[in-house]
Amino acid sequence: MAACSTPNVKGDSGTAEKVQKYETFLNDRLKSDLKKALERRDAIYEEISEYTKLATMIETIKASKHAFEDGILRTKTDLGCNFFCEAEVEDPRMICLGVGYGIYVQLTLDEALEFIKKKTPLLEM
Repeated sequence: MAACSTPNVKGDSGTAEKVQKYETFLNDRLKSDLKKALERRDAIYEEISEYTKLATMIETIKASKHAFEDGILRTKTDLGCNFFCEAEVEDPRMICLGVGYGIYVQLTLDEALEFIKKKTPLLEM
């Protein structure tokens, strides 16, 4: 059996320089690009998750007609760190929805669901 050995290459130091150059490129450029791409992906996944939660909440509001008393929706809202307070929504038939670039649009619950159904597949592309 013959032992494996690296071939005798002229200019072995030139090869080592090329390898060092590629390693530097990989570490300096490609890893930072990968980190940025993963951060963008995570932000998109977070946005999709928020739209999905909103769609679920809208469906819950539409299904629970008993939650409406005198046209007011009474609920509890999370202030952060699992601290809740009671809240009243005067007109639960309309919501303000962020559509992007800091623009918010007042929509009916059905219009908001339609928007979410169209927006989510675009984000998944």
